[in-house]
Amino acid sequence: MRSVCVFCGSHAGNDAAYAQAADGLGAEIARRGLRLVYGGGSVGLMGIVADGALAAGGEVVGVLPVELFKREVAHPGLTRLYDVATMHERKALMASLSDAFVAMPGGYGTLDELFEMTTWSQLAIQRKPVGVLDVAGYFSELRAFLRRAEADGFLSARHAGLIAFDTSPQRLLDELTVRAA
Repeated sequence: MRSVCVFCGSHAGNDAAYAQAADGLGAEIARRGLRLVYGGGSVGLMGIVADGALAAGGEVVGVLPVELFKREVAHPGLTRLYDVATMHERKALMASLSDAFVAMPGGYGTLDELFEMTTWSQLAIQRKPVGVLDVAGYFSELRAFLRRAEADGFLSARHAGLIAFDTSPQRLLDELTVRAA
């Protein structure tokens, strides 16, 4: 595993734990000598995870659709910033640049990215591990929903375990490293 894509909110949320976790995840990715790939913005958790990696001496690659440049200010200190035409191109490029995926708290866009990468793994379009950094119980209901989907026969046991959940950036990255091998 050489690079990790992080999906997270363009807002920081209402709990300081989210920002602290984003900073910690970015720093841990850099400490491990991994490249951070993310959405390219300087705002919200996106900007914080990038700042955390950059402050720890990491390589940070952003991918930002041109139409979002007006709403989300591109991060000025990135190692590399790709501008693409559409959100579909954004996800495809982020996936091709990454060896694993981590979702942090966020909204619809974060969930879309998390589930698209998980679906690609389920369908064997890719074989890259997917994880969730569950900060302050943010994803506890999602985890319960996935258990329900398995219990009700909509997810096989094999596919129900595609997403690794943890509250620690270190343990989550350790698990993704094992799954990527």
